[in-house]
Amino acid sequence: MSLETSSTPQTPPHTAQTLLDAGALQRSLERIAREILERHPDPETFSLIGIPSRGVELAARLGQIIADAAGKSPFCGAIDVSMHRDDIGVRGSVFAMRPTRLPARLSAGTIVLVDDVLQSGRTCRAALDALSSFGRPPRIEYAVLIDRGMRELPIAAEYVGKTVEATAAERVFVRLNPLDAEEGVWLERASSPRR
Repeated sequence: MSLETSSTPQTPPHTAQTLLDAGALQRSLERIAREILERHPDPETFSLIGIPSRGVELAARLGQIIADAAGKSPFCGAIDVSMHRDDIGVRGSVFAMRPTRLPARLSAGTIVLVDDVLQSGRTCRAALDALSSFGRPPRIEYAVLIDRGMRELPIAAEYVGKTVEATAAERVFVRLNPLDAEEGVWLERASSPRR
């Protein structure tokens, strides 16, 4: 089994359709941040926990938007899900493990999991399993930049940047600076379906 990493900047495929350019992506994050603040006016009562790799960057950006708006910063961290995925035995590769950064007391407030794309729901389930090994938060919510449908588990996000009607033959690519060479969200027809 090989180890999957994304250390080099990625560019979107040339044949892809643009769903969100950099400006629209930023506006989507600002809307999600407003919705989180409407539900939780005090940033010290919740934490933004990104799912690697782009969910971590999105959580940090949401945290900055919230800090600018509210004058206080929420805790921003990450949860590694690589060993909690249910497809380890069927993938040709495994995801590289990433550092987990969580608040000192999970029981102290709401955890908002942050991810780039919600499809099957299996990554969110893996994040929930990973969180449960550290403690029991009083509430867990889910924020995603893109909800592309095709759910395999009964999982939904409270906060969604954009909903996309995509088929199994299409892939959604999220690219974020500085992780990637370009910034935005693209949709491309794939040669084979991906979970």
